[in-house]
Amino acid sequence: MPDLKKFRLRHFVEKLIDLGEVEVVEEPVDLVDVSRIVEASDKAVLFRKAGPEGTELVANVAGSRKRLAAAFGVPENQVVQEYRRRLANPRPVVNVAPEDAPVREVVFEGDEVDLTHLPFHPQHALDGSTYLSSAIDFSIDPETGTTNVGCRRLSLRNRTECGTNVTAPSDLQRIYCASIARGEKLPVSFAVGSHPLDFMAATMRIPADETALVGTLRGEPVPLVKSLTNDIRVPADAEVILEGYLCAEGYVEPEGPFGEYMGYYGPMHLNPVFHVTAITMRKDALHQSVLHGAGDVLGRVESANFVAIHLEARAFDILEKLGIDIRDARVTTSSGEGQHLRIAICQTAPGQARQAIEALFAELRIVKHIFVVDDDVDIWSESAMEWAMGTRFQAHKDLVVLTGMLGHPMDPSLGEDETGAKAGFDMTVPFGFGEKLLEKVTDPPVFEGAGRFRDVARALEGGPMYFTEIMQAVGSRDGREITLRLDELRNEGRLIRNEDGQYYLGAGQKGKTHLDHEPHKEKWSAK
Repeated sequence: MPDLKKFRLRHFVEKLIDLGEVEVVEEPVDLVDVSRIVEASDKAVLFRKAGPEGTELVANVAGSRKRLAAAFGVPENQVVQEYRRRLANPRPVVNVAPEDAPVREVVFEGDEVDLTHLPFHPQHALDGSTYLSSAIDFSIDPETGTTNVGCRRLSLRNRTECGTNVTAPSDLQRIYCASIARGEKLPVSFAVGSHPLDFMAATMRIPADETALVGTLRGEPVPLVKSLTNDIRVPADAEVILEGYLCAEGYVEPEGPFGEYMGYYGPMHLNPVFHVTAITMRKDALHQSVLHGAGDVLGRVESANFVAIHLEARAFDILEKLGIDIRDARVTTSSGEGQHLRIAICQTAPGQARQAIEALFAELRIVKHIFVVDDDVDIWSESAMEWAMGTRFQAHKDLVVLTGMLGHPMDPSLGEDETGAKAGFDMTVPFGFGEKLLEKVTDPPVFEGAGRFRDVARALEGGPMYFTEIMQAVGSRDGREITLRLDELRNEGRLIRNEDGQYYLGAGQKGKTHLDHEPHKEKWSAK
């Protein structure tokens, strides 16, 4: 028997509380105020008494890299590599008897089904109804017998019916369209209240039974229980399960509008109706909502953080196959569902930045802008990226523009067009540069060990040295006495400096530093 508490949503929220990542609202809150409070907080929010029923409701449990790191159980800087490691180690599923499944502790069936007791709530000012935005859908493809897993919103219609959105291209859309072509309804079960890793699995596609993918991301076999009123197996450790079917009539009822991924409203569409045949849940079920389509705070939206990890991992896979030494990858979540990708590489050959840009655009459809820097630039630092843009980028030769490209279908800047433009920014230094002074990046001096020489002149006998190298060579922790000794050598006519400002000994005019170069005129060459 697997541990049915370990990947429970409530257990994860308790972990986040210990980490200081949850804002707990103890006083009663009207459902109309839930989204406003959630959007205003940079933490997950736990409502102890939401709505007239006093329901426990948590929102935005995965809206940051720190929270996703907690879900994986690793430090933030190891999330992507842990994600890749788990994908490379598939896990099976484990069947659990109904009497052992916590999600079957409470059962409503037939006339007992009443969706109006669940915390559907308005999420955006112009939404078409009240919503449960945290549903994970499970359905069986009749052609293959495999289970498809996805993410879906549910809008309240009445006690036993919900609207949902099956208009965007997806496996569920394909399966459902095949069902209505046969004149058949499609059984579906929705999990409401799930661990973040289950959500992440639901946003992915694999050519196999996707329930196994849930366990693969968990790193342990996922416990499944057969639904009460259909044959779909669902996570036995979920908080709530809504069982039912999508109607056989097809796209017949208007649903929406709803605030979408990019922070703009998606239009109203004709969609199928979901008919609920049973509701099962834990005795102390913790209900869940997500932060979705939240305008200028997209960086805190859960889906954007899921997509970021997917794309960063894919970037490693793509560039490693090309033999490019990729050191780090970052998707900036505020750009809207993975549209901005930053890459740090260690150049081993000319042209690798442009090669990386073109390869990533070819594989990652939703990415719109790519920024490539050298591995001495911290892609998690806004100031470092601004510095690289300002000092290593020339638009006429370092900008890669591709037109007629498929982009994110939710990108409002596309307008009515199906394709648009993408841009890559080569913010690397030219390959092979970095040996000369003007090509070096400044950093503070760091002295280690004791001095090797008693006198500055003895130190300079070994060849040219920078000022701080002289200091270290004689063990100086001050530097002012070094300048006085250099002045003595200057007055003796023995001090020479090369084009990079290094000091060394030779013959010159007394009282004057001898220069062995003309004033520096070199410029960086083209990349």
